[in-house]
Amino acid sequence: MAITTTEADAPRRFRFPSAFTILFGLIVLVAALTWIIPAGQYQRVLNPALDKEVPVAGTYAPTDANPQGIFDIIMAPIDGLYNHATGQANAIDVALFVLVIGGFIGVVSSTGAINAGIRGAMTALKGREKWMIPVLMGLFAFGGTTYGMAEETLAFYMLLLPIMIAARYDAVTAVAIILLGAGVGVLGSTVNAFATVIASDAAGVPFTQGIVLRFVILGLTWLACVIYVMRYAERVRLDPTKSLVYDRKADNEKHFLAGHEGEGAMEFTALHKIVLAIFGLTFVVMIWGVLFDGWWMGEMTGLFLASALLIGFIARVGEQNFVDAFLSGARDLLGVALIIGLARGIVVIMDAGKITDTILHWAEVSTAGLSKVVFVNVIYWIEVLLSFFVPSSSGLAVLSMPIMAPVADFVGTGRDLVVTAYQSANGIVNLINPTFAVVMGALAIGRVPYERWIAFMWPLLIILTVIITGCLSIATILA
Repeated sequence: MAITTTEADAPRRFRFPSAFTILFGLIVLVAALTWIIPAGQYQRVLNPALDKEVPVAGTYAPTDANPQGIFDIIMAPIDGLYNHATGQANAIDVALFVLVIGGFIGVVSSTGAINAGIRGAMTALKGREKWMIPVLMGLFAFGGTTYGMAEETLAFYMLLLPIMIAARYDAVTAVAIILLGAGVGVLGSTVNAFATVIASDAAGVPFTQGIVLRFVILGLTWLACVIYVMRYAERVRLDPTKSLVYDRKADNEKHFLAGHEGEGAMEFTALHKIVLAIFGLTFVVMIWGVLFDGWWMGEMTGLFLASALLIGFIARVGEQNFVDAFLSGARDLLGVALIIGLARGIVVIMDAGKITDTILHWAEVSTAGLSKVVFVNVIYWIEVLLSFFVPSSSGLAVLSMPIMAPVADFVGTGRDLVVTAYQSANGIVNLINPTFAVVMGALAIGRVPYERWIAFMWPLLIILTVIITGCLSIATILA
């Protein structure tokens, strides 16, 4: 008699907790620590450059303890959304900005401009397929550096995989173009609302501070990734046995090329070009407003709402379709908005429990005597470690920046360097992070086993690490 195994009887695979579970667990852990870690506070003075009060090195003193209980734990995420106790702008402002920019992206996507632009680039390069690699990686990097393109990339794999396999490359090449393209854009974020803007806000500095260094990191790391992927792709084209998924070649060709033999390219219309021009111009206007007109969360939110309305009007998407697209885009980023409050809840607990300054004091003591260069590199590696447990760029920003950024004041290093170290660390980890849904989803779509992706990535990770730490070190010396 055959024995069948039901799904319930099958051994369950370990599933890494989501960012929500991790962050709430950290709230509970930090609340427990308020019963153990001694309470203490620094004296604070107004820093005119930052327009906020900052702790004064050497003034730390013990104070009365205020351990946090169950009620405080429950209220922490709620307080995290609107509490001024963290010394930052209201998180509800940041959360609303995230939702509106999600709606903006949803409206842009509904016009088909992004899909048509990528298809147009592919068509123009037909017969010169290898040049699709830098062009497409540039387009995805633009999405990564401007709005943190991540989950949105999952729609492009089934579009690109057949094209790259038909061009005698392999699935690893296709996955690398998208995952590395968008990933290196996030790594070198310049105006990314979900990394640079939120982290700078949490650190108490304008997000435009340090933007030149981030452009340098973006350019160098993008170039390194392009060269690396092009070399691998050319080896595979000349000798298919060099492919890391060569044993799956026949199966992948059957799977990905079926039904694509006669597929034509979507027309890249004048309307699509206008939409993409407005899309890019919106970010230019945002930078101008912050630099020259004192814009912040409210004005930036209004800008993206206005741009969404303008694109909807020009593209004639219709009232109902506009609302559906806007709400769909906002819905996709609802989790990010909630994570902001949840992560800031950790800081609320730490502040209320009066252990924030104690931890800051320990950091001050541990970094005492370190040179500025060593300090910024230590911050980078701390953020690398944290990124494995909190892959969310926004979640990690509001978790770590309120602690890490003030330490830079004691060392005499700019807070913008700490922000850059954070976003670079988080970006490089999320190129391989098994706790990051985008990585695992991309590999599943491309049918690339995780261990083979690691085999492909490890030399590049070393190259990127050298570039990032080198740029951080040089910038610290020149500052």
